[in-house]
Amino acid sequence: MSFAENFGVYHGRLCSPTIIDQEDQCYSLNGAAISRDRPLRGIAFMLAALAFFSCSDAASKLMTTALPAVEVAWLRFCVFTLLILGTAGFTGQMQALRSRRPVLQTLRALGVLGSSIFFIMGLAFLPMAEATAVSFISPMIVTALSIPVLGEVVGWRRWSAVVVGLIGVLIIVRPGAGAFDTAAIFPLLSAASWAVALVVTRKMSGSDSPLVSLTFAAVVGLLVTSIIVPFVWVTPGWRELGLALITGVASTIAQWLVVLAFQQARASVLAPFSYSQLVWSGLLGYVIFGNVPDRWTQVGAGVIIASGLYTAHRERTVRMSSALAK
Repeated sequence: MSFAENFGVYHGRLCSPTIIDQEDQCYSLNGAAISRDRPLRGIAFMLAALAFFSCSDAASKLMTTALPAVEVAWLRFCVFTLLILGTAGFTGQMQALRSRRPVLQTLRALGVLGSSIFFIMGLAFLPMAEATAVSFISPMIVTALSIPVLGEVVGWRRWSAVVVGLIGVLIIVRPGAGAFDTAAIFPLLSAASWAVALVVTRKMSGSDSPLVSLTFAAVVGLLVTSIIVPFVWVTPGWRELGLALITGVASTIAQWLVVLAFQQARASVLAPFSYSQLVWSGLLGYVIFGNVPDRWTQVGAGVIIASGLYTAHRERTVRMSSALAK
């Protein structure tokens, strides 16, 4: 799954812990406030998380050769739900899983689900690096959605960053060119779904602990895919079941590493390192599938990264200015 959040630049397709609120505060899984003063440790956790996310992507891509995307997502949600509920039960936090905003949590979970399925559909046809690069357009879509949904005022600087990010996507997909692949639409839809989840996360403004958000994303995703999967069912072999276990465990470990990362360092510190997932995706794509990102993918990815980092910078600047004005 990929990684891109508006100011943390977090991009994890299966689920996303609600770690940061509007004031850039960080919380542990049970909602307790965390002080952050170990940036190097936080960066190390983030880099490790992105490596695990890319491993999960690679396993998912391997599964799409034999199974439909919905079934791949269902298997992942099965593993993740078992792990997250098992953890909550083992730590005695089952009672803490009640949400103060269940409707918004469900809407957020549906955004996460759409992001997961569309991204897996993209992986079935596209190289990992290309799908990951296109999906990094999420922060720019968040900027656009924040106006009607959150009532935010977006200045010309951030709109310029949005336009630049879209140019980066166009460089990668090259519509009208012989290299254009209609499958590039899937990571774009994935990014849009993920952006909806992020905007809803903002709307909730830290109402629930990260564990509640994780659980809702897992359970809602499992329930919805369980309704759909009988219509596209293909009996998985031992290979696919093994890959499902790998992708579920890898993405779950990545989620916990992200939580640890934000406990140690601020979002503004971690943001630039989030784009290292492009390196992991490119490396695994080459080693496992023999895919080498072409020069246009590299150029477009660079443009999207620059746009995303500037968007994160403007988010940070605007929030600091608002805080000082108060």
